[in-house]
Amino acid sequence: MEERKIKVLLVNGSPRPNHNTGKALKAAMEGAKDAGADVELLNLYTVKNLKGCYSCFQCQRKGFSKVDPVCCIKDETWPWLDKAREADVVIFGSPVYFSYPTGLLRAFIERFLFPKHSYDSKVKLVNPKNTACIFTMNCPRDYMDHMNYPVLLGYTTDGCKHVYGFGESLYICNTYQFDDYSQMQFDLFREEDKHAYRDAHFQEDLDRAKDLGSRLVEEAKKRLDL
Repeated sequence: MEERKIKVLLVNGSPRPNHNTGKALKAAMEGAKDAGADVELLNLYTVKNLKGCYSCFQCQRKGFSKVDPVCCIKDETWPWLDKAREADVVIFGSPVYFSYPTGLLRAFIERFLFPKHSYDSKVKLVNPKNTACIFTMNCPRDYMDHMNYPVLLGYTTDGCKHVYGFGESLYICNTYQFDDYSQMQFDLFREEDKHAYRDAHFQEDLDRAKDLGSRLVEEAKKRLDL
């Protein structure tokens, strides 16, 4: 009998699939693969007509199963929501725009969480799922704390944890934002400082993302007794 493999879906909410967020997710994907998982990466900006929750409430009606649910609206986003349903581990990634993840990631997460969520206190959590959010941002760590990002961004992670039982955040700060700083208007930071910080720390951030991917797979194996 073929050994059951952990399934991992990584969801990139960045419009630049190969920039900081994409690199972090690919590092997490590498860690998950090294741990023996089957992995798949979704770039949300390639999904046509991606929309958030339709507020149809079909998933909240009596008789709708909360065991292994998926959104009832079968649009262009639905096949990926079905993959998220089947995955044992889901890792989201997004740059931070005005204190929050990108709109497309929020839209996907609404559709991912709401079918599993219940307003009935008697409905118990079944088939939990390991989830994590990787947030990349231009601001340094101390400014991230000043802006209350751990709380604001934590709402997304906490929502995943509330609905699926597991959730954690990984923050990557002070990223190298532009490909060509000479074309940009700015005076709040110096390109030389951004460059130096990237060279000193970004590989460490990628290593943390890789460790995250590996660890979540190992935790899922223990949870599923594999």
